[in-house]
Amino acid sequence: MLALNKLYVVGIGPGAADQMTVRALRALEKCDVIAGYGVYVDLVKPLLPDKEYLVTPMRKEADRCRMAIDSALTGKTVAMISSGDAGVYGMAGLIYELSEGKDVEIEVIPGVTAALSGGAVLGAPLTHDFAVISLSDLLTPWDKIEKRLDCAAEADLCMVIYNPASHRRADYLRQACQIVLRHASPETVCGVVRNIGREGEMMQIMTLKELAEYPADMFTTVFIGNCQTKVVDGRMVTPRGYRDV
Repeated sequence: MLALNKLYVVGIGPGAADQMTVRALRALEKCDVIAGYGVYVDLVKPLLPDKEYLVTPMRKEADRCRMAIDSALTGKTVAMISSGDAGVYGMAGLIYELSEGKDVEIEVIPGVTAALSGGAVLGAPLTHDFAVISLSDLLTPWDKIEKRLDCAAEADLCMVIYNPASHRRADYLRQACQIVLRHASPETVCGVVRNIGREGEMMQIMTLKELAEYPADMFTTVFIGNCQTKVVDGRMVTPRGYRDV
């Protein structure tokens, strides 16, 4: 039996039913209400058309979370959905912050984040240590993003770049590549995946030098290899070293 005032925070992965975890889909099926950003709601609604939906646009994340919490406080079972994993640039943290002291039982349901789903499309780019960095400076100052890129590159970490570009940030990926080039070879193996798990999915492998000129957008996830990353039969592979053991 579900507890009263139940609020799930669900990572839906790329959004297709066959790329959600079974646990995520079961949680959504239990819910009376599903809240989310419009693009993500559009992915879920065909699977669960009879649910009540709460939708807000981009930059209304706090409003969206408050709506979900308020709905749960009426006794309804609610899910707040995020693409990928709800704890990776998702709504899980904000839900906890805004529900502090309120009579809501929260359960976070993990999902497959773009670093993993996109990595699988490219091959095996993240077999060794890696960093995940967003280039969106809406909530994080660019100087801090630059420092994170620089430190990750200096440490020879593979990197996954989220939110690499937008209309306002058209040259941010180029800037990021220039920062990484302070420490990495221009021939470093890199890859991009667009529309992960959705119609129009595509991937491309290229060098770091070529990546600096790539026309990325908000539907693109970028992978930058380390000094050992290589191309194996057309796939991006970062060895861990198992063959040498």
